[in-house]
Amino acid sequence: MLRTIGKRIATAIPSLIGVIVVTFLLTRVLPGDTASFFAGPAATPQAIEEVRKQLGLDRSLPEQFVSYVSHLVRGDLGTSLTTGRPVVTELATRLPASAELTLLGLLIALLIAVPLGIIAAVRQGSWIDHLCRIVATAGVSLPVFFTGLIFVYVFYFILGISPAPLGRLDVFASPPPDITGFYLIDALIARDFETFRAALAQITLPAVTLAVFSLAPIARITRASMLAVLSSEFIRTARASGLKPSTVVMTYAFRNAMLPVITTLGMVFSFLLGANVLVEKVFAWPGIGSYAVEALIASDFAPVQGFVLTMAVLYVLINLGIDLLYGIIDPRVKVEA
Repeated sequence: MLRTIGKRIATAIPSLIGVIVVTFLLTRVLPGDTASFFAGPAATPQAIEEVRKQLGLDRSLPEQFVSYVSHLVRGDLGTSLTTGRPVVTELATRLPASAELTLLGLLIALLIAVPLGIIAAVRQGSWIDHLCRIVATAGVSLPVFFTGLIFVYVFYFILGISPAPLGRLDVFASPPPDITGFYLIDALIARDFETFRAALAQITLPAVTLAVFSLAPIARITRASMLAVLSSEFIRTARASGLKPSTVVMTYAFRNAMLPVITTLGMVFSFLLGANVLVEKVFAWPGIGSYAVEALIASDFAPVQGFVLTMAVLYVLINLGIDLLYGIIDPRVKVEA
C-alpha cells in the first residue's frame, strides 16, 4: 500500500507544479492593478509606484516567480493584503467551514441517490425509475447558485422556516469549543445541543443545495452500474440458487457495482469543492471559496494562489483515497496494479 501511495504522489507532483505555474501567471494577467487598488482612488502616481515597490510588483515576472516559489517551499503562501493576515492562517481557519458544508452535502446526496439508483435498477420501468431519471435531469439542469437562491426565497422569505442565510451560526448563538473545526461535531462533543441545533439549522439549506447538485450523477451512475451487474451470469446463478432477493441485490450486485459509483463519488466531491464558491457567496458562508472570491475582486494575488493550490492538493488526496478504496472493495484491482 505504501508503494501505491508513493507512486500516486509521484505522478501528482508534475500536476501540482503545473498548477503553481499557471496560477501564478493567471493572477498576473487578470484585469486590475493591485497597487492602484490598495493605494486608494485619490493616490498620486508616485504613491501608487511606492505601493508597487513595497509589494514587489515592480520586479520582472521571473523574479516574482522565484520569490513566490522560495516562500512556497518554506510553507509561506504569502500575506493577504485585504485582511493583513497570513494566507495559511486564513485558509486553516476557513477550511473546516467549507469541508463541513461539502461533506454534509455529499452525505445527503449519497443517502438519497444510492438507494434511489438501486431501486430504479431493480424495478426498471416503474415510477421510481422514472423519478430517478427526472432527478438526474433536474440536477444537471439547475445551476447551483440558482437552486440556492430559490431555497432562500422559498424557505426563508416566504415560509420563514429557515434562519437567515448569514453564516454558520445566528447572532444569538456562540461557537462551540474549537476541537475539529466542524461546528456540528464540536457541539456534540461539548454536549451543547442548543449550538448544535443552531448550526444544523444554518447548514441545512446550503448542504441541501449542494446535495441537489450532486444527486444527478450519483443516481445515474448507480442505476446504470446496477443494471449492468444485474444482467450478469453470476447474478442469474445466484437467483437460481434460491438466495433472497435482498441478498442478491446488496451482497452480490451492489458490491460489484460500487467501483463506478466510487469513481463518480470522487469526481462529484471535486466538483462540489468548486461549487462551494457560489454556494458560500449565496449563503454568506465563511469558507475558503468566499475568501478567494473576495480576494479576486480586490486583485489580492496571494489568497487566490493559496486557494487554487489548496484545491489542487485536496484533489490529489481525493484521488489517492479513491485508489485505496478500489483495493479494499475489489482486491483484484490491487493485484492488477
